[in-house]
Amino acid sequence: MAEWIGIGRRARRCYGFDEVALVPGTITLNPAEVDTTWELQGLKFRVPFIASAMDGVVDVTFAIAMGKLGGLAVLNLDGVQARYEDPAEAIAQIVRGDVEATTEIVQRLYREPIKEQLVAKRVEQIKAAEVQCAVSTIPQNAQRFGAIAQEAGADIFVVQSTVTTARHEARAYQPLDFPSFFKSMKIPVIVGNCVTYDQALELMEAGAHALLVGVGPGAACTTRGVLGVGVPQVTSTVDCAAARDFYHKKSGRYVPTITDGGMRNGGDICKAFACGSDAVMVGSAFAKAKEAPGRGYHWGMAYPHASLPRGTRIYVGTTGTLEQILFGPAQTDDGSQNLMGAITTCMGTLGAKDIKAFQLADIIIAPSIQTEGKIFQQVQRVGMARKSSAASDGDETRFVRRVSVTSKTKRATSP
Repeated sequence: MAEWIGIGRRARRCYGFDEVALVPGTITLNPAEVDTTWELQGLKFRVPFIASAMDGVVDVTFAIAMGKLGGLAVLNLDGVQARYEDPAEAIAQIVRGDVEATTEIVQRLYREPIKEQLVAKRVEQIKAAEVQCAVSTIPQNAQRFGAIAQEAGADIFVVQSTVTTARHEARAYQPLDFPSFFKSMKIPVIVGNCVTYDQALELMEAGAHALLVGVGPGAACTTRGVLGVGVPQVTSTVDCAAARDFYHKKSGRYVPTITDGGMRNGGDICKAFACGSDAVMVGSAFAKAKEAPGRGYHWGMAYPHASLPRGTRIYVGTTGTLEQILFGPAQTDDGSQNLMGAITTCMGTLGAKDIKAFQLADIIIAPSIQTEGKIFQQVQRVGMARKSSAASDGDETRFVRRVSVTSKTKRATSP
């Protein structure tokens, strides 16, 4: 599979969502009769969507709304929610800040210490609404916050970093002992992120209950640019799903894999399931909801890093309610609303009665799938050629204006 890239070096060809397409099945089903349920350690969700643990996407209000609609939202314990009694004010500063000063604003706000009482309080607020509660933290804080969140009533704990492996070596601090941590937790633990077969298999063997798949594909993430690290989501999803199936066959224990990031619309999400995903974690699509705390803005989880930020603030706009984004009716033609409708219609077209059957869909390499016959859409920038980020009133417009002003100034001062 590898190709020569130079003398003595070969590289494997990998694929992203735009390079593949799904092939219709030999039978078709009524979309209203397919089963989209996924399960994690006895917890069942009829909506196979998880809202990303990002401060512009999930707060207590959003987590409750997502839970009542049958999905799951993850609250970021390393973010402003557990640092400020009133996190809305901190978020407002990020949203109102000038794009050039955003990094400085975010880093300053995230220097406020995390408060243990707020960790427990946020969990209790979500549980008071009688929905499933999931919270997230980095490996360094997992031991400390895991016990607090579990005691407060959390249903799921997520340990998440840019790249997570079962074996982490460090002299300056004590790495998280994953096998011991999994055994100490009485609730399911989702671990991420990983993108390779070997990474996934070792994390499963260590005791992870589910895995997040994806490094750097998120709309607000800059990891791939800053570090040069990442694997396109089609290949990474297929590889990690293969590890899941091998581990299940060997041990009898099924560990769901969850594609995290890089999905812009319903089509990408459907491809993620066909590549083997059990559920998907989405950020930017939900940042567009009226319930999202970012008010149409969205920023990466690694953005606050003190010395090497790997995220940016983007403007995605507010297009509708969370219910509308999940269940419609869609008022946009770009596949960003009625995501559940996209899944069920695709499953019906493929003849897949449930997620397991969805994972067996026939996939072809088809780089022309986005452009074939779409000349009018491309010229007019509508439909499939519409820009993924509606930035008419946001950062993109300000950037264009700033470049324009700079160019005029340069021309005026040139000899």
